[in-house]
Amino acid sequence: MTNGAELTVTGVDRAFGGVYAVRDVTLSVAPGELRAVIGPNGAGKSTLFALIGGQLAPQAGEVRLDGARIDRLSAHRRARLGISVVFQAARIFHGMTALENVMVGAHATNGAGFLAGALRLPVHHREERLIRERALECLARAGIADWADRPAEELPLGQQRALQLARALCAQPRLLLLDEPASGLRAGERERLATLIGELRAEGLTMLLVEHDVAFVMRLADRVTVLDLGGVIAEGTAAEVRADPRVIAAYLGAAPEETGPEAAAAAATATATATETQTATGGERDAGTAARAAEDQGQQNAGVREDSASARKGAEP
Repeated sequence: MTNGAELTVTGVDRAFGGVYAVRDVTLSVAPGELRAVIGPNGAGKSTLFALIGGQLAPQAGEVRLDGARIDRLSAHRRARLGISVVFQAARIFHGMTALENVMVGAHATNGAGFLAGALRLPVHHREERLIRERALECLARAGIADWADRPAEELPLGQQRALQLARALCAQPRLLLLDEPASGLRAGERERLATLIGELRAEGLTMLLVEHDVAFVMRLADRVTVLDLGGVIAEGTAAEVRADPRVIAAYLGAAPEETGPEAAAAAATATATATETQTATGGERDAGTAARAAEDQGQQNAGVREDSASARKGAEP
């Protein structure tokens, strides 16, 4: 069994250009829980992930892992504490095989250190052998063992996404952040991903999942948190969230007091088909557009910082 971590986010804010992408978000994820975060485009989901993973820093609030505050730590220091991230856009190391890409994940938490590697000490060789074995196991779990010796850039999109997940698992995380892991996958690949996530959940790994395919989310998650315009509007089981008037309003553009049985049925259809559009008018549309712009800016900033963190991580002992 995996020793899943407890995650606590309290009152976090993050704004870009004066517009809040995330505002006063609070959530708690128990050890071993699979928590989903859903919401319309621009709701703040990816920004929230970046605040937890360390690609962005909150401007207010706290992020804690097993009770210890981590929001002031860099992304690579959080990785050493057991946080792994699978990003929405496939991120691979070109010029390296799939196996070598996965082995990089383990080096984030290796113990031999730079000096042992530079001097090629026996402890370094032992650790490299163990990391290679672990990486092969992770490739097999992700369903891409046959691609181990192929250059990573030659893998199709579905296999590249699986490669990212294998790399994250090779780091032996206690908290796994999955940002749109099923995006762009074919039906069979999506089913294999759902099976693997279910296995990880059964093993006790704590996971936070953002996914536009709401039917996929509802099938897997223990609990669901719904964001809209940067704030939490609902939280509960899949059934509770699906019936919540505020969620129906966020997805369909109706005011909460205007929702009824017909709107609820429409919302269920919308979530089942992963239709995430905001049709509100007037000021609500303007606010949604601004929030999406802030969210996009946050993802761009997080990408730049994550690339820098990856470079630092590779250079550090």
